[in-house]
Amino acid sequence: MNLYSPYIEFDRKEWAGLKEHQVTLPLTEAELEQLKGLNEEVSIQEVEDVYLPLTHFIDLYARASRELDRLTASFMKKEALHPPYIIGIGGSVAVGKSTAARLLQALLARGRSSPKVDLVTTDGFLYPNAVLQEKGIMNRKGFPESYDIKSLIQFMGDVKSGKPEVKAPVYSHLAYDVIQGQEQLICQPDILIIEGINVLQVKRETPLLVSDFFDFSIYIDAEEEHIRHWYVERFKLLRQTAFQNKDSFFHQRFANINEEETVETANQIWQEINAKNLHENIMPTKGRARLILKKEADHSIQQIQLRKL
Repeated sequence: MNLYSPYIEFDRKEWAGLKEHQVTLPLTEAELEQLKGLNEEVSIQEVEDVYLPLTHFIDLYARASRELDRLTASFMKKEALHPPYIIGIGGSVAVGKSTAARLLQALLARGRSSPKVDLVTTDGFLYPNAVLQEKGIMNRKGFPESYDIKSLIQFMGDVKSGKPEVKAPVYSHLAYDVIQGQEQLICQPDILIIEGINVLQVKRETPLLVSDFFDFSIYIDAEEEHIRHWYVERFKLLRQTAFQNKDSFFHQRFANINEEETVETANQIWQEINAKNLHENIMPTKGRARLILKKEADHSIQQIQLRKL
C-alpha cells in the first residue's frame, strides 16, 4: 500500500469485511432483477459485498452531515434546516451507472431511519432534439455543450436550498428525446441521487459546477475495452428489443439490420462518439470523485478507492 497515495484502496474482500455484521440483506433476487439495467450483471453476492458496505458508509456520512447542520443552526441560534444529502454518480456510457444508482436508492431507502430517497438522471437536462438540430450538434449528444447546464445548476440550487417542490425534466430513451410537458417532482427528499455522465464535469460558462452541490460522489470505472464490449452487447440487445418498437427513435434505422451490421454500427458509434466523449470529458473527471468503483470484464466490482483529500 502506498502511504502517500491520494486514495485509501480496498480489494473486494477487504471492502466486504466492512459491512455491519448480522444485517439481513434488504433485497431479494426478484427485486434485484427489476433494478438491473440491460446487459448488466449484478449478483446478490455483489450487492452484499460491495453495495451493502457502501450503503452503510454513505448513511454514516449523511447522519454526520445532519448532525453538523443541527450544530451549525444551534451556534447561529436559528432553526435547523435539513437540505437533502446529495450523491452524484458519474462514469462512461454503458458502464452501469443507472444500475448502481437504482441499487443505492433501494438500499438507502431501506436503511435504519427509512429515509426518503429520490433519483434524478441528468438526461432530462439534455437540450431537446429540436434544439440540438437547430444548433447543429445532434451528433454531439452527450457532450457538455448538449446539456442545459444553467437549468441543471438552477435545479440543484433549488433542491439544496430546501425548496418544497422542484421539477426536473424527464427523458425518454425510447423516443431519444426530452418528453415535453412531463416532469419529475422532487419534494424535499432526505437523500437525492444525481446520475449522469456529466455530473463531475467542469464547465467554464457557469460560475458553479453541478458537483458543487454534492455531499458525496461516485465514479464507476472500468477499462475502456470492457466498456466498449458492454456497449456493443447492449446495442445488439436493443436491436432485438427496443429498436423493434415502432415508436423507437432508432426503429427505421436499426431494427432490420443483421448481426454483422449491428456490431459494425455499434463499434462505429463507440469510436466516433462515445470513446471521444469518454477521453475528452468523462475520464478526466474520475479524480474529482470521492469514491471510485472499478469493474472487471465480468461487470464485477473488485477494487474500491476512497479519496483522502
